[in-house]
Amino acid sequence: MFSCRRLGGGLVQAGGSLRLSCAASGFTFDDQAIGWFRQVPGKEREGVSCISSSDHSTYYIDSVKGRFTISSDNAKNTVYLQMNNLKPEDTAVYYCASVGAYFTASYYCKSRGMNYWGKGTLVTVSS
Repeated sequence: MFSCRRLGGGLVQAGGSLRLSCAASGFTFDDQAIGWFRQVPGKEREGVSCISSSDHSTYYIDSVKGRFTISSDNAKNTVYLQMNNLKPEDTAVYYCASVGAYFTASYYCKSRGMNYWGKGTLVTVSS
């Protein structure tokens, strides 16, 4: 199971920053693909950024490249998403997720084929 936190307020102005974290319990990240996904009402959940231990690859959706950074601390079983220069279109409920890793980070982010999902946390970016 995942326990998620949001460092910083859930409502930020455009250009601001937030860091999301998810700590896992009951399993370790050593052999996992882990990622961050987001969803807005009426739209499909999309993969924002993923890491895969199978090939140590990372993936970012084009709209967040250069602004978001995914990282993990395997000793703490925690995954982070540092979000900088936030834009109103980043407003969404963000979820962390993981699955046993066999494929690339891109595969998992695009397929949304994850087994374990954390509870979402709302991020609202005002213009």
